[in-house]
Amino acid sequence: MRILVLNSGSSSIKFQLFNMPSAEVLCSGLVERIGLENAKINYKTNTDDIEKEEIIENHKIGLQLIADYLLDAKIGVISTASEIQIVGHRVVHGGSTYAETVLIDSEVKQKIEKLSALAPLHNPANLQGILVSEDIFKQAKQVAVFDTAFHQTMPVEAYKYAIPNSFLEEHNIRVYGFHGTSHKYVSEKAIDSLEKKNTKIITIHLGNGCSMTAVKDGKSIDHTLGFAPMNGLIMGTRSGDIDPAVIFYMVNSLGYSLEEVNSLLQKESGMLGLTGFSDLRDIESEAEKGNVSCKQALEMNAYRIKKFIGSYIAAMNGLDAIVFTAGIGENSDVVRNLVCTELESLGIVLDQDKNAIRSKEIRDISKSSSKVKILVIPTNEELEIARQSFNLIS
Repeated sequence: MRILVLNSGSSSIKFQLFNMPSAEVLCSGLVERIGLENAKINYKTNTDDIEKEEIIENHKIGLQLIADYLLDAKIGVISTASEIQIVGHRVVHGGSTYAETVLIDSEVKQKIEKLSALAPLHNPANLQGILVSEDIFKQAKQVAVFDTAFHQTMPVEAYKYAIPNSFLEEHNIRVYGFHGTSHKYVSEKAIDSLEKKNTKIITIHLGNGCSMTAVKDGKSIDHTLGFAPMNGLIMGTRSGDIDPAVIFYMVNSLGYSLEEVNSLLQKESGMLGLTGFSDLRDIESEAEKGNVSCKQALEMNAYRIKKFIGSYIAAMNGLDAIVFTAGIGENSDVVRNLVCTELESLGIVLDQDKNAIRSKEIRDISKSSSKVKILVIPTNEELEIARQSFNLIS
């Protein structure tokens, strides 16, 4: 069974075509920097590895480009769209309605659209992927795998806000958590490597969107993102944690509308607001050149991550491993070094030589003296989505 997996992020689209249940990858790729001048597509098969800059103004254009590559007479891996039987979609926000993988119908699409208000950088892109896929792959079953599902195990003290109970009971306002497919995948890999029955792990997903999860005995018990994916860590364009009083001050004293504040915190803040750049590769490059704003932003980012490491160690009463994953977590030795520096009192000791090695394999970058393992585990949300989609339809 051929399953195409689409993972539409806020500024990128990852894709993989699997032959299931063997999990053979027929092709994979990434459309990145969507909306920027230097947008590009990377497309890989067993025989081709293509990277090309393209004009990709939005997710719809990016998705159509992926379809064109899949069906190309020379480099494509399918001859007709009907060869794809399932399209599995990452959907960021499932609200309180969806705690499991579901077959997409009109009701599901309406709910995803309704929840776009809570995940404005993601759910619209996720829904666009579904609509374009329905048009291109007309005979395929469309499946939604929700980021929020893995975090349904959080205890009430972690997911409930200290506001009147009626907001939870009547309006389902609570911590939902995100990047669940990634956190689930890498935490399971970490558990396998630890070879322990009872485990305490912190997974750190760092990309354009960032989050951390406290995973105890394989279950999410706390998470940095909340009702919507904009609090917690500093992200590419999102502010992360901010005192709500700042929002009231911006509206009441500075004359901003609520819509303007929302746009500012979602699209103009984070690393972009601090540096003028949203891509970490650019920020690291500028920091090396001596750009003070970029150096400071990297230090702020690491400081925020350290604070959550400490709080999650307290919540779990110990720690066996921390896991770095996703684009930044897997590839930036600079960020990993900043995060792990001066955590020796918590049993976290980084090996600088191991940290500098670039690899796509699971690796331990901690010193032998470190009581806590520091793992770099490449996430594979696409494989996890393919498995869940296959299991649902089978």
